[in-house]
Amino acid sequence: MDMQNDHSALAPLTSFDQFLAIDIRVGKILTAEPFPEARKPAYRLTIDFGNEIGTKKSSAQITKHYSLEELPGKLVLAVTNFPPRQIGKFMSEVLTLGVPDSEGEVVLIEPEQDVPIGGRLY
Repeated sequence: MDMQNDHSALAPLTSFDQFLAIDIRVGKILTAEPFPEARKPAYRLTIDFGNEIGTKKSSAQITKHYSLEELPGKLVLAVTNFPPRQIGKFMSEVLTLGVPDSEGEVVLIEPEQDVPIGGRLY
């Protein structure tokens, strides 16, 4: 997740069709590794989205609230149909989603129940 832009401003109205164009899926974090080359503290995640999408990589600035050891097995939501983004020597393939806490640090969006991976947000 790249927090370069100010996301606190209200977005303009959009259509339901535009919303449907964004493919947000549930994935299970398989591995979390340090990402010392990142400009801002981040982890490299490998996330399994099931048979249809497969395993994808993501860079996530979540070091404030999450340790590397607690992330494997965690269910997260991610945008799976953005183009891959080069971050240093790492290619981030999905955008792992979160919201800011009161200090602007990222808190992951997680399903509150155990749900099948690959499920699409609607």
